[in-house]
Amino acid sequence: MLEKNDIGSPRLNAETLMMFVLGCNRAYLYAHPERELSNDEQQRYDEAVAERARGVPAQYITGHQEFWGLDFLVSPAVLIPRPETEHLVETAIEMAREMDHPVIIDVGTGSGCIALALENELPKAEVHAAELSPDALEIARANAARLRLERVRFHITDVLEGFPEEFADIIVSNPPYVGECEADKVQAQVRKFEPHMAVFGGPKGTELICKLIEQAKVVLKPGGWLLIEIGYTQSPLLEKLLAGWDDVHFVPDLQGIPRVAVGRKAAVTRSA
Repeated sequence: MLEKNDIGSPRLNAETLMMFVLGCNRAYLYAHPERELSNDEQQRYDEAVAERARGVPAQYITGHQEFWGLDFLVSPAVLIPRPETEHLVETAIEMAREMDHPVIIDVGTGSGCIALALENELPKAEVHAAELSPDALEIARANAARLRLERVRFHITDVLEGFPEEFADIIVSNPPYVGECEADKVQAQVRKFEPHMAVFGGPKGTELICKLIEQAKVVLKPGGWLLIEIGYTQSPLLEKLLAGWDDVHFVPDLQGIPRVAVGRKAAVTRSA
């Protein structure tokens, strides 16, 4: 059924859904080929496969996605965490470890995966998670409680509105960066099933990024860092948008594609 509906990696998907229905791991699946499903298990499996066959992401069916070695709850209210975003977390950790007690803000936290991964790695950091969607923030709070990472402070806000001036040492964000004009280039399952506001960043796709950069100039401390996950063609544009920032550079992903745009707010210079 999955093959007929052009679902990629059909066997892997079929096994993932079977593990979900049986509440087991892959080792159990392979060690017990003779295992017969009960009528209830068969019905739940058939329903799960049918959902996947019509394009619903497996993560929304199982309600889980692994990120940075942590198991996150996900729902259609949040963007599914992706491996590429781990480059953003890794870059933030490297910078934060150079500071004694860094204040970090994750803008557009969604499932909370970035903020909670940072909290897990940086016990001396003060981590804030900002999100506009109340439904998404509910998922993030649930993940914090489930992972026992409850020191993260959650805020319902539009980008950085409400945060004090010169408050943060590091601001990280995986913002919506796809333009409405590029909708036809987005994978069908992303376009149909993942939250629109988490994928599309305005008519051109850069509207929210521009807003983030402007507000970050105010909220960052002098010398503070701004880290933004970007699309694979956006590095030239971000280089222009970050003109006037110090130490502007890009962190590549495993394919060598610029994945994280980095800029540093100029430090205050003292006049003679």
